[in-house]
Amino acid sequence: MTQSEMPAVPLVVHLIYRFDCGGMETLLVERINRMPAASYRHAVVCLSDYSPAFAQRITRPGVGLHALHKRPGLSPATHLHLWRLLRRLRPAVFHSYNLSAIEYAPVALLAGVPVRVNGAHGRELGDLDGSNRKHNFLRRLMRPFYHCCYANSAAMLAWSRQVIGVRPARSRLLANGIDTERFRSRAVAAGEPVLRQFDADCIVIGTVGRIQDIKDHFGLLAAFVLLRQRAPELAPRLRLAIVGDGPLLAALRGRVDAAGLADVVWLPGARTDVPALLRGFDLFAISSLAEGTPGAALEAMACGLAVVGTRVGGIPEVVEEGVTGALVPAGDPIAMAAALQRYALAPELAAAHGAAGRERVLRHYSMGAMVSAYQQLYDQLLHVKGHVEAHTDVAALAAADPAEKKKGIESCAE
Repeated sequence: MTQSEMPAVPLVVHLIYRFDCGGMETLLVERINRMPAASYRHAVVCLSDYSPAFAQRITRPGVGLHALHKRPGLSPATHLHLWRLLRRLRPAVFHSYNLSAIEYAPVALLAGVPVRVNGAHGRELGDLDGSNRKHNFLRRLMRPFYHCCYANSAAMLAWSRQVIGVRPARSRLLANGIDTERFRSRAVAAGEPVLRQFDADCIVIGTVGRIQDIKDHFGLLAAFVLLRQRAPELAPRLRLAIVGDGPLLAALRGRVDAAGLADVVWLPGARTDVPALLRGFDLFAISSLAEGTPGAALEAMACGLAVVGTRVGGIPEVVEEGVTGALVPAGDPIAMAAALQRYALAPELAAAHGAAGRERVLRHYSMGAMVSAYQQLYDQLLHVKGHVEAHTDVAALAAADPAEKKKGIESCAE
């Protein structure tokens, strides 16, 4: 087959509010890096902006990164800028993420994008139970413009079908996946780095995630304070590590300092060595007020950690009560402290539940299965639209397409 006879590789445009450190964004990077180059090209469009440091995690060549610099609130000009960009890029698939990007499907339709997909990866702080009438009106209004509205948890999928009215034929479950070779327990990853900020005899309770309201790190901090009061015999050894960046990091550090806990609570910000840090934790806590499928909890389980999580969204689908961890009501520091105390007093129970958690991830949440599921979704929708032929092999395509040899990063300002 000559170069001129080769089928064009379809482009997927991923529309996201901001491309920065976060679970959804990290898994987006993984899918871009891992999806076969002969199958799809990718571009990330940010409604607001992106973190250059986080963008460097994209290692696949030829991935465009565009920022529209949308202002807060209504911004009609953003629709025009996006339309112009889509007309220039000519994607085969428009993939928007969450409510913040759902309204732009008509723009993609007008720009001639044949396939449009929206993903529900979680909820907003002001709509924890998905009952906000204004938000749901917008979702129903946009529903006809999408060929598929998927969810990353069974709870979110059921809500989408029952409340928003998405037909089963136009919805599906796409669970998160974890790189179980990178995220491995101390027992499995012999010889690989283990990072502990605290002494070896300390009991380190850790969490990883974006520092924002929906994650309720202030509630986790309150639970840690209560834990120290409930278990005075353990208090000298108890430590808390909250890893991640976000808009509330400075305020959380201020709360820690005001409480006189700076020596026992570690807030390092964003890190690139999360697997090694997880191997240095003794327990993992996730205090979210709402969640899809919690990637951070899956990473912790893959590293052999028992997880104490809130009973919201997709967390109960991942954390099995009494088997891989414990579940507590959201926004209840007392219940969180009690669950953490049980594990802190019984390290053998924590180890057993951590080992069961890794086995659960290996069986149900592999990275390969996640990437394959997204690729199959694109394939099926494009096949229905008549836009996909059989793809050539990766090496031949890379040789034929010089654009694959260099990653372009662009900014499209208002």
